[in-house]
Amino acid sequence: MKNYKEKLHKIKAFVFDFDGVLSDGRIYVTADGEQVRSTNAKDGYALQYALKKGYKVVVISGGYAESMRLRYKNFPGMEIHLAVKDKVEVFKEYLKVNNLKPEETLVMGDDIPDYPMMELAGVKCCPADAVAEIQQFADYISIKGGGDGAVRDVIEQTLRLHGKWFESDAHIW
Repeated sequence: MKNYKEKLHKIKAFVFDFDGVLSDGRIYVTADGEQVRSTNAKDGYALQYALKKGYKVVVISGGYAESMRLRYKNFPGMEIHLAVKDKVEVFKEYLKVNNLKPEETLVMGDDIPDYPMMELAGVKCCPADAVAEIQQFADYISIKGGGDGAVRDVIEQTLRLHGKWFESDAHIW
């Protein structure tokens, strides 16, 4: 984990799983079958700020509920891929379309389905409550849990390192 900050210098894009990363992993099902997840406003702030600063942001998730897409509908430029069966295929296509190299990406996942996609990333990150297999593999384990600021943690670290955090436009959503 000690060399992950060196790798952050190259980061141009953030790739996140949803369940267990942007959310705490809990899924509440309403009486009409709607799936509801809890996300963190501080993560949301960091996501929109990264986008504003010119970084690419994408969600690649095996989960699906329209509420997942609706949560980020007002985040211009953020891509959301849901109900993904093969995360590596979607990740590789995202790199190609956006003219990115794998080493220019930070991927944060929390569970075994994220492993193959993380394997390709420049920086492999996970929340504090990720499964053991992912923690053992990660370049960086956040001190925050999924849906509890882990996304904010890695975005803030990267933007601070790049000299783009808390600039004059930071207060404008």
